[in-house]
Amino acid sequence: MTRNVIVIGGTSGIGRAIAEGFLEAGDSVTVSGHEAACDLPGGMAQAVLDVRDGAAVADFLSGVAALDVLVNCAGVIRRGGAEFTAEGFADVIDINLNGTQRCCIAAHGALKAAGGCVINTASMLTYFGSAVAPGYAASKGGIGQLTRSLAMAWAPDGIRVNALAPGWISTALTQPLGDNAERSAAITGRTPMNRWGRPEDLVGPALFLASPAAGFVTGAILPVDGGYSAA
Repeated sequence: MTRNVIVIGGTSGIGRAIAEGFLEAGDSVTVSGHEAACDLPGGMAQAVLDVRDGAAVADFLSGVAALDVLVNCAGVIRRGGAEFTAEGFADVIDINLNGTQRCCIAAHGALKAAGGCVINTASMLTYFGSAVAPGYAASKGGIGQLTRSLAMAWAPDGIRVNALAPGWISTALTQPLGDNAERSAAITGRTPMNRWGRPEDLVGPALFLASPAAGFVTGAILPVDGGYSAA
């Protein structure tokens, strides 16, 4: 049966890989991004969406009658000390955490109608602090608690809510670290699988969490980090 899947932040990086994975599985997939993408696979619909805009989020999701899978992947990090400013910190929280909450709340009715599920994007920084990105770390810590809380609140509605916790994944977001030979070596040295992750490494875990095989799984945060959090 074809499922209706929406991937917020699905035009690039991890979100794009997950969206393509659902498309290849035969699902009907719509992605959103802050800007339009011109290179999406055929059959994938898209919308321009700023998750900071509550009215736009509500309008985007209000037209969905039944939603099988909502994947929240919209996220940013502000480097160069920007997250130590009030404005920078607030912006990261508003996109990563508040944006995820806005999308979940706006999609609740459609998820309930389909008995659907939510997959949020946490991080290893859900568990660890960051000396350089306090806003990002705080937002991902919040994602963990939001995921657990919505799982409890929405279980009576037949909605499962889980999260993926990626480790160091090679994307445009992490490229500055990947380009730093010393920092990159430290990352792979700490990772038992001794490599950076790839966006496609998140596809299998996402498909699992959205499948009947995970029918008794809710409130879980699944690490996909090559063992980084176990080291």
